[in-house]
Amino acid sequence: QVQLVESGGGLVQAGGSLRLSCAASGGTFSSYAMAWFRQAPGKEREFVAELSRYDISANAAGSVKGRFTISRVNAKNTVYLQMNNLKAEDTAVYYCAARRSGSGPFDYWGQGTQVTVSS
Repeated sequence: QVQLVESGGGLVQAGGSLRLSCAASGGTFSSYAMAWFRQAPGKEREFVAELSRYDISANAAGSVKGRFTISRVNAKNTVYLQMNNLKAEDTAVYYCAARRSGSGPFDYWGQGTQVTVSS
């Protein structure tokens, strides 16, 4: 069983930066695909960025590409989401997720952390 705990959310002005962290416990961290999703009020949860198992590849949604970067430090069992040039439309609850396999639905989810961008 993997447990995920996000942190680092908060209130920031448009154009600013935040770095979210997700600490994982249980399992072999480097063997999990890790991802960030977000859900804005009244909207469905959407994919933000993913880092594959063993860091073979990374990808991000078009809306954040060039602004957000996903990374991880295996020694700390932590995955990060560096968010730069934030926009009001980035306001959402951000969730960390982990997946045991190379594809398919994610198996484990964190509780979420709120990011609010003021314009």
